[in-house]
Amino acid sequence: MGTLAEDGSTSLGPYSLVQPYYVAGKDYYAMLLLCRNSSNTAQHLLARGKCSLNFITDDKKSFKETVRLGWPGDTPEEKMKHCRFTLEDGLMAKEHHDEVFPKVVAESYQVFECTWMSELDGAQEDKPGKLDGYPPPYRNFNGITSEFGAHFILRVDKILMKEKYHDAIVKGVTAKDFPRVPVDYGYRDSKNFWYTRFRRPHPELLPIREGSVDSVRYAADRVDPSIKFTDEACAKLVKVPRIFLNTALKGCVAWAKENGVSFITVEHMDIINDKRAKEKKK
Repeated sequence: MGTLAEDGSTSLGPYSLVQPYYVAGKDYYAMLLLCRNSSNTAQHLLARGKCSLNFITDDKKSFKETVRLGWPGDTPEEKMKHCRFTLEDGLMAKEHHDEVFPKVVAESYQVFECTWMSELDGAQEDKPGKLDGYPPPYRNFNGITSEFGAHFILRVDKILMKEKYHDAIVKGVTAKDFPRVPVDYGYRDSKNFWYTRFRRPHPELLPIREGSVDSVRYAADRVDPSIKFTDEACAKLVKVPRIFLNTALKGCVAWAKENGVSFITVEHMDIINDKRAKEKKK
C-alpha cells in the first residue's frame, strides 16, 4: 500500500488484511483496511487520507522486498531509501494536477487509487500523532477502533490494470491470461513470513439454469403495467438468475420509458444489451 508521507513522498507498506467493503448497492466501490494505528500507513491516512493499493505478482524478489518494507518502526525515509519497486504517477495525479497523490507501483498487475472516507462513523475527528496507543472512546467500524488498532474504509477512485489482464476480463479469461497472484494468508512465525507462489489456475464452468419464457412473462407483467414485452423479448432473459430478473426487467422498463417505447421487442432487447456491454467496457 502506498501513502503520502509528511514531505509528500510515497511510502510503501505491505498488508494482508485488505478486503472488499462496498461491492453493490452504492454508486462507488470501497475497500476495508485493518492495521496497527501507529503504523506509517495509518498515521499517513489519518493525516492526508489518500492511498494506492498495489497488487504485485508472486516473483521472489518482489516478495522479499515486500517483507523488508514491513519492518515495524522504520521511518518512511529509511524504508524507501533503497526501494526496489518502480514508482510512477497514477491516473489521479494525471487528472488533478493541483493535488498530490501517492505514486503507484509500476510492477503491479492492478492498482486501486483510493480516498479514506473519514466522514463515516465520525472518524474525521481522529488525528495522527499518537504512537503509543490511543485512548477511548473508539469508533465502531472506521478510524481508530481500539487502543492499538484502526479500520479504514477506502473509496476506490480509479482502477489501473495491465492491458493484458484488462483485455482478458473483457474478452474471456484463459489460464495464460491469469495474473501470477501470490497466495498470502498473513501466516508468519518469529523468523519468517510465508506465502505460496502461483500455480496454473483451474476454471470451473458456471452452472446454467434457464428459466422459461412463461416465468419471465409472469415477472415482466408485474414490473410496470404500461410496458409490455413480446415472447421473443422475454426469451432473451431466460438465462438471468431469478434473484436478478426483477432488476434486469426494471432496467429494460426504464430504457423503454426514456425512449418512448411501450412494447419491448427482441430488437429493443438487442439495443439494451448492446448498451449494457458498452457500459461494462467503460
